[in-house]
Amino acid sequence: MELILYIFIAILALSALVFFHELGHYSAAKFFGVKVERFSIGFGKPFYRKNWFNTEWVFAPILLGGYVKMKGQDDTDPLKRSDDPDSYNSKKPWQRIIILLAGPFANIVLAFFIYLIIAISGAPVSTASDYIAPIVGEVNPDTPAYKSGLKAKDKIIAVGEHKIKYWYELGAAIQNTPAPITLKVKRDDRVLTLKLNPIVKDMKNEFNETIKRKIIGIRPSVKRGDRVEFNIIDAFKYAYNETVKSALLITKGLQKVTTGEVDSKNVSGAITIFDILIKFAKAGFLYLLFIMALISVNLGILNLLPIPALDGGHIMFNLYEMITKKAPSEEVLYRLTIVGWILLMSLMFFGLYNDVNRIWG
Repeated sequence: MELILYIFIAILALSALVFFHELGHYSAAKFFGVKVERFSIGFGKPFYRKNWFNTEWVFAPILLGGYVKMKGQDDTDPLKRSDDPDSYNSKKPWQRIIILLAGPFANIVLAFFIYLIIAISGAPVSTASDYIAPIVGEVNPDTPAYKSGLKAKDKIIAVGEHKIKYWYELGAAIQNTPAPITLKVKRDDRVLTLKLNPIVKDMKNEFNETIKRKIIGIRPSVKRGDRVEFNIIDAFKYAYNETVKSALLITKGLQKVTTGEVDSKNVSGAITIFDILIKFAKAGFLYLLFIMALISVNLGILNLLPIPALDGGHIMFNLYEMITKKAPSEEVLYRLTIVGWILLMSLMFFGLYNDVNRIWG
């Protein structure tokens, strides 16, 4: 019974992200006077529909996305057109591009505000580990920090010329400061100056790649259940930084998978997404919000891929029309759209294949 509840919560969470994405398209389309014929959460035969504001609002059973169907635009029939004043086709290419960008943009903005809510609420330390105070919790023996005289409970306030407020600034400063490194440390009521030479070790990054990093041999002072409190200005900084970090992470990940730097086995599908949502929902509401923000950014970035069945593909068609002053031929448009759908469905099934392999593995 509990599992069913968390599955339901995961469905609601994913549906909310899809809703905001489509709401972005809907709002921009209405702004430019385009009639939106249908606003759907999910695919397949609708099990609920309601006409509201001259649009049919629909819930469908296959909750792997959604769509807004604008007058004169239909991904299942790329040759369908309407030149009525309230149709998508009658709008200038730059207006259509804004309509297409509005969905991914809505996901990015949503993620920002979710991160902001987390920060204002007091972020669980695991969702804001970069923003903990630079207080030493443990000094490993036989390390540069130990040999320099650094102790537990010391607060590092500067690395060289870099003032330190958060733990992530400490790590960045150590990497960017040439040896020997000078630390300014607050111990009780005294400020001490310590010098050390970091060691360089091979470590794994977020893409499981081996990289070289400077290490001084300390761990932060944190306990399970700790929360990171932000003032309102720092809460906005946290929301902005986390949104940008999430966008860069997915962008780099896509680039590395495409170039073969990261194994394609890391590509996940709907099963993994729901599994992650369920796990974070079990951990607590703020944890669920945190993973929703990350997935929202992913949803926004992925939809900008230049695949004809996605927003990015349609943006490419409109950019072509803006540059050449003519629309792609019907044959080219049809063929590219079919190829796009084949590629998109292949990616979805490949993700599901990886999901099943992980479960059985």
